[in-house]
Amino acid sequence: MCEMIIAVLSALAEPTRLEALRLLADGSEHCVCELMRKLGATQSRMSRHMQVLKQAGLVVDRRDAQWVRYRINPDLSPRLVRLLEVTLERQVIVMEPVA
Repeated sequence: MCEMIIAVLSALAEPTRLEALRLLADGSEHCVCELMRKLGATQSRMSRHMQVLKQAGLVVDRRDAQWVRYRINPDLSPRLVRLLEVTLERQVIVMEPVA
């Protein structure tokens, strides 16, 4: 559990990743192209940031044609959801998996 918390806190320590999570906290999926545009990041940089969030277990992805869509991991523990809410200073909506 300690290693997971360290990975999560490390992922949250970078401003672009924090802002990406703030966007994802609305509970819907967001295309990497939308995250790039809203956060002013290149595709490769945004993909790297999202990979860190994915490795920390905070987000999941889904390929949609040439794009990848991200959302908050629906399997986050209530403890991690609360950590995100405190960090983001907003409610985090976790949606069920997309079929």
